[in-house]
Amino acid sequence: MKRRTFCAASAAALATAAFPLRLRAAAASDVAAVALDGRQLTLKSTDIDDLRATVRGELITAGEGGYDAARRLWNPAFDRHPALIVRCLGAADVRRAVSFSASHGLLTAVHAGGHSFAGHSGCDGGLVIDVSPMRAVEIDPLKREARVEAGALLGHLDREAQAFALATTAGVAADTGVAGLTLGGGLGRLGRRFGLACDNLLAAELITADGRWLPVSATDNPELLWGLRGGGGNFGVVTAFTFQLHEVGPQVYGGTVTYSFKDARRLLRSFADFLARAPDELYVDVDLDVDEHGEKVVELDVCYSGPLKDAERVTAPLRRLGKPQQEQLAMQPYVKIQGSAQTPGTAEEGIYLKGGFIDGLTPTFIDTLVGVAESMPSDSFEIGFQQAGGAIARVAPTGSAYWNRSASHDMHVLASWKVPGDGAERNRDWVRRAWAQLAPLTRGYYVNISSAEQHAETVHGAYGDNYPRLVALKKRYDPTNLFRLNANINPAA
Repeated sequence: MKRRTFCAASAAALATAAFPLRLRAAAASDVAAVALDGRQLTLKSTDIDDLRATVRGELITAGEGGYDAARRLWNPAFDRHPALIVRCLGAADVRRAVSFSASHGLLTAVHAGGHSFAGHSGCDGGLVIDVSPMRAVEIDPLKREARVEAGALLGHLDREAQAFALATTAGVAADTGVAGLTLGGGLGRLGRRFGLACDNLLAAELITADGRWLPVSATDNPELLWGLRGGGGNFGVVTAFTFQLHEVGPQVYGGTVTYSFKDARRLLRSFADFLARAPDELYVDVDLDVDEHGEKVVELDVCYSGPLKDAERVTAPLRRLGKPQQEQLAMQPYVKIQGSAQTPGTAEEGIYLKGGFIDGLTPTFIDTLVGVAESMPSDSFEIGFQQAGGAIARVAPTGSAYWNRSASHDMHVLASWKVPGDGAERNRDWVRRAWAQLAPLTRGYYVNISSAEQHAETVHGAYGDNYPRLVALKKRYDPTNLFRLNANINPAA
């Protein structure tokens, strides 16, 4: 099952629906919890009652109604059981939750879209600051700007902006959270034309680890703006984002072209030659996966957002790479290509992946890649590539926290399995073995495609030479590393 279509695989929207406010609960009991350093501690019932009384949203503990739905993550491979969940309705709730967590030294997770492949949107025994109820999207068509609350999903942003034939770079899966995507960089179908999601970030509103609200822009705390553009969730909880929008659509040209895997080497070499001449308006994902008949295929996911009169000419070489098994390129709404109506917020299957950047589809890389894909089992596996380059590469690596500007693609190796089920270890094992062969051909990694097994040295690969500057920011705004469930920048580094 393709990563970008996981959002359409489940009809379960419960986990991301805004829970109705309940009547104030009866007095809480003491609650066992986990500290930042892993120690066990006890939260007093009086402190929990005080917190509950000062937030507009819900405070939920284990055993209370809605707990299991509230703790559920997008990736069901992770089954987290936090001590407390605060479902925030605004920045004031976030401030109160952050201050409570910091004062008690609690392990802390931030749940926005919840789309973390590594399960970082939840935690065991700690406090989850859940901003998913905060989903407002406000479009200013005159300024071509969007103000987006932290819980909004990409599909929400796309649909609101496209009402005015506007868009900004917004991922490839509509139920991804705007917050996580942007803070990690934000590759997407418009990236080669307009830059990363974070390149289009004009301003933000941030709650720091000491509970302060800070405006962030080119004139207010500009160093923080630099850090939020690709530095992950390391510096606090962003409660709202302001994006630059661009004229796009509402009609674009795209869809999929599918080829048999049997001629993958020749096809990918021809494809690499074509990409070297492709305009910025053209974006093409590549997936090596398995179709509904259990046959390996090469699938191209195409989006051309340039002048529609040029679409057939620009994309014609993609049809001539070989004999397509299936070709579904056509004029269609941008929101359809983005899958913007499909925002269930939960994946049907558990997911495990590893990823990294590559510097081109070279013959050596293609030979290694196809060799690995030949060993891919005939179900629930995928090797995919998100295209970069274009406007992304024209920003200096030091121009934002996002370092890996020169990469041509972000590659991922992915497996999925039914939950509950017994496929998890088998599928994880294949991904690890496949990645052992491909990893030497990568350089750095995309923090939005991180696994739960990232280590300090790989985090350095994400941030490159920007790491010391990011450490200085971390020491200033989160010296105790309260916000550590991410591609973590250690303030003690």
